[in-house]
Amino acid sequence: MILRDLIAHLDRPLHAGPLDTEIKAVTSDSRLVGPGVAFVAVRGESRDGREFIPMALERGAAVIICDTAPDENHPAEIPYIQVSDTRHALAAFARLLAGEPSKKLRLAGVTGTNGKTTTAFLIHHLMKRVWHRAGMIGTVIVDDGEQAKPANFTTPEPVELNDLLARMVDHGCRGAAMEVSSHGIDQKRIGGIAFDAAIFTNLTQDHLDYHGTLDAYAATKFSWFESLAANPLGKKPVAVINFDDGYGEKLVTLLGDKMPIIKYGFNVHCDFRANNFKQSSRGMEFELTAKGKSYLVRAPLIGRFNVYNILSALAAASAMKINLRDAVNAIAEAPQVPGRMEHCGTKDGISVFVDYAHTPDAITNACRTLKELNPNRLITVFGCGGDRDKKKRPLMGKAAAEISDACIITSDNPRSEDPETIIKEIEAGMGGSRYRAVVDRAEAIRIAIHAAGKGDIVLIAGKGHETYQQFADRTIDFDDRREARRALAERPEPPPRKR
Repeated sequence: MILRDLIAHLDRPLHAGPLDTEIKAVTSDSRLVGPGVAFVAVRGESRDGREFIPMALERGAAVIICDTAPDENHPAEIPYIQVSDTRHALAAFARLLAGEPSKKLRLAGVTGTNGKTTTAFLIHHLMKRVWHRAGMIGTVIVDDGEQAKPANFTTPEPVELNDLLARMVDHGCRGAAMEVSSHGIDQKRIGGIAFDAAIFTNLTQDHLDYHGTLDAYAATKFSWFESLAANPLGKKPVAVINFDDGYGEKLVTLLGDKMPIIKYGFNVHCDFRANNFKQSSRGMEFELTAKGKSYLVRAPLIGRFNVYNILSALAAASAMKINLRDAVNAIAEAPQVPGRMEHCGTKDGISVFVDYAHTPDAITNACRTLKELNPNRLITVFGCGGDRDKKKRPLMGKAAAEISDACIITSDNPRSEDPETIIKEIEAGMGGSRYRAVVDRAEAIRIAIHAAGKGDIVLIAGKGHETYQQFADRTIDFDDRREARRALAERPEPPPRKR
């Protein structure tokens, strides 16, 4: 595209130099700059992109985009664009150069503290059952319609995101489901992406190391919906909101009649309402009331929290014109979501589950779900990540201790922090409950599974699908599910019963 046409989509840019330059790509990484590539000097959390303008120029940048005026040494033959918001500029260039792929897909975005991954998996499953080919972008995998790969970020940066969506279009996908993180919203990674359904799952304490306060965290989530209401980008997006959640109720009030809303939950005022919830170790069923009709929903998932995930997926599917009865039938064959209440085996009457629960609310839900299966004992193994919100550590400890019969506190991803210090901060919320601290996570899992007795359930919480563990000086290969299966296999045979 010609630079002149690209900057027409920016907000009051100031420019110097020729505007008839052809732009083939855009990047905020100076190492990826070459002829025909626009360099956007984005100010990051740790580095300022303006430091890398000289390198970008040396590598043949076609244009420099920055939020300050050029210095006196800037070459006159290289265009320089000054904008008020470089992240917005990066997102705008990325979507335009990719051909605005989000407008060619039916796109569902899922935001919230908990449930994003499961809900995105469910929507993706429904799309594939009806449309045969669909894409997904999230915490666990990225599926471009032809190939699924492990994900690097929950919500990719604008260039990667738009390139992924463009590949989905090229591969014949009719729709896609993606997770929308609060970081992705705040950093404008989804700027200019056209959504058909925007789902709000819930909001509880998390990421306060980034946002500062819970209200600021909520405001970031809400801003995405407000931006879609103000600029629907040629679509008619529908907000799908958990009306049982306090922040969901606030969001409904905030949006008013600015955009169509589908409320879901157990609340009598919900548009997609669940009743008569029943579950066993094999799955669940409940009655769905929606659009003046009732449906019996069956799913191979457990947990009341998964009722909300299913409701949001069905409501989103309906918003994207998927027949509701077809969607309900497809939910009966929903996939196991990696690391989300994933059953990792049974031996000697002991069942082991791995779940990504890493917030106080999530670990409460996970523990309650497994207690509802009436185990003899619930043994919970968990920790908290380093270099993240420290305020939630005692709250995590309190949540696990109140519901579990026994707990083992261990390392999660300690990163640059001392694992023992993190454990002590968790212990502050444990009160007088029974627990044990074991720093080595593999050893903690082994102890829990070997100590369990017939009828017990072991929950390993916090890391879920992750296949690594991060320390200050290294990252090691580590998978809770593999460690759980190994501990089950190595579990000593029970002594023979006395006659």
